[in-house]
Amino acid sequence: MKHKIFVSGIKCYAYHGCLPEEGRIGGHYEVNIEIQTNFSKAAEHDSLADTVDYVDVNHIVIEEMAIRSKLIEHVGQRIVTRMKTELSGIENLKVQITKICPPINGDVASVAITIEA
Repeated sequence: MKHKIFVSGIKCYAYHGCLPEEGRIGGHYEVNIEIQTNFSKAAEHDSLADTVDYVDVNHIVIEEMAIRSKLIEHVGQRIVTRMKTELSGIENLKVQITKICPPINGDVASVAITIEA
């Protein structure tokens, strides 16, 4: 049986980017997490200890987004690494980071990366 947990629309204000002004001004980001796991025991016993805690997922995202990087690819990999290391029961993981209104000399709503691990 496949089970998935989604923590979607995590809103962050962060300072990622290659341009110096991005480090000073910052910008809006949205992070979506998809976790494949087996939460059969949690479903049967109603116990948080038997599943991935959404609070922990959100906490890791917020902490990693607060550390400045030039590339959201780098931030995404840090999030993947921490979740795989610190949270048990993750079979597969998908992290998507969207940078809203990026400063790229054009009328672009957003850019995004996805890492599946």
